[in-house]
Amino acid sequence: MAGETTYLELSQDGGGAHKFYEVTVAGTAVTVRYGRIGAAGQVQTSSFPSVEKARAAAAKKVGEKVRKGYAPAVAGQRAARPVTRREVTSAPSTARAVAPVLWRFATGSSAFGIHVDEDRCWVGNQAGNVYTLGHDGEVLARYQLPAGVKCLVADDFWIYAGCDDGTVYDLSSKLPFAAYQIASDVDIFWLDIREGVLDVADRNGGLTVIDHEDEHQWSRRSSGDHAWMVRRDEHAVYHGHARGVTAYAPDGTGELWHTPTSGSVLFGWQEDHAVYAGTNRRVVQRLSKATGAVEATYQCDTVVYSCATAPGGRYVFAGDSSSSVYCFAADGTRLWKLGTGSGSALSMQYLNEKLYMVTTDGSLVCVDAGESAVSAAQAGSVPVPVDVKSAAAVPTYTPARTLATVSAAPASGIVVECVQEAGRLRVHVVSEGYDPRWNVQFPRHIREAGARYVIDALSPAAGGFYRVRGEIRRLV
Repeated sequence: MAGETTYLELSQDGGGAHKFYEVTVAGTAVTVRYGRIGAAGQVQTSSFPSVEKARAAAAKKVGEKVRKGYAPAVAGQRAARPVTRREVTSAPSTARAVAPVLWRFATGSSAFGIHVDEDRCWVGNQAGNVYTLGHDGEVLARYQLPAGVKCLVADDFWIYAGCDDGTVYDLSSKLPFAAYQIASDVDIFWLDIREGVLDVADRNGGLTVIDHEDEHQWSRRSSGDHAWMVRRDEHAVYHGHARGVTAYAPDGTGELWHTPTSGSVLFGWQEDHAVYAGTNRRVVQRLSKATGAVEATYQCDTVVYSCATAPGGRYVFAGDSSSSVYCFAADGTRLWKLGTGSGSALSMQYLNEKLYMVTTDGSLVCVDAGESAVSAAQAGSVPVPVDVKSAAAVPTYTPARTLATVSAAPASGIVVECVQEAGRLRVHVVSEGYDPRWNVQFPRHIREAGARYVIDALSPAAGGFYRVRGEIRRLV
């Protein structure tokens, strides 16, 4: 039976929304496809008891979108919005010795995203691949996302990938899902997240703050553009851009301090009492979180692309545009400089005397940063790096293109319901044993008033809301 399709778009010339919404009725099935114009989008299919009810449901969906400003359009006439990708150069290292690399994994494309915790390593690349590896370099799994990965950020044990298409995916379960959709006028450069609150730094020097329900909270425009740094704690949001670092109150009520840096900020890191800004004038600068005062400067030989610290700032690491990696004492004394052997480090993280870097050639590199290994490397003795290969049978996970449906909740499933509250759609837990007043962090694009969903597991988060663990299915 041929389907009846209605295609709508919401696109604003001034840089606002740029989305499509398509509803197809085929018999008793209603299929919704939605996303950013120019992308394949995501698909959700629901079944109804009769053709009449299917058509009524489709008409309701279309009506809701029209009231929000969507209008009939012809698919393919508007192009996808342009995406800014970081352009970098990488020269050979001038260091006399090479770092003691234990292993390296070639992802196949330039990589910016990295996160390392006690369990595993994560790396995301421009091809939209996110790999997880053990600390020995074994490839454990792959996530294939629809767009290039700008960065990876962690919030407790939840992992999020920010992509070129403005979608931030939750990778904490086997099936990734879109947790946040960032407005198309925000050209993402970097992200940070704390207790479900997402902070977005962009090309124009803007800072956008979105809560755990994917709702805009506040935004600011800093004095400089190209904001490659955003870090957050309970006291402030630290925004690094072409004219320095600006700290804002977490609730957006105002600027706390602004400090000009030596050069444009290209990367940022934080410890409990300080933020670190790597700049295009060959330095990393440590700034007091309380006052913004510059407490120390770490001098490199070329442009700084990335930086990180050992716990408490005991050591400060930096990666430059000439494929070198540095280590400094807390007071700024340079302890060593070594070549990476794999291009320039675009992002890095230190854990348990290992320094993990993602580089311009798309490699995730594990360096032994212990004193004895570095001393041996400076004397010319380094281990032979293990070139890690991904097994053909490694599990691969992709975002669900359709929302599965179930007629009854399994015994282990948790039922949640989408309800209208003060003009907004909220999701609350129906199953016993959970606080029914708490909201559930739930993808906005699949919320429908009155609909019930089944979730594998929920976890409480600081701030009084629940996070989803596992697959989401619609209860019909």
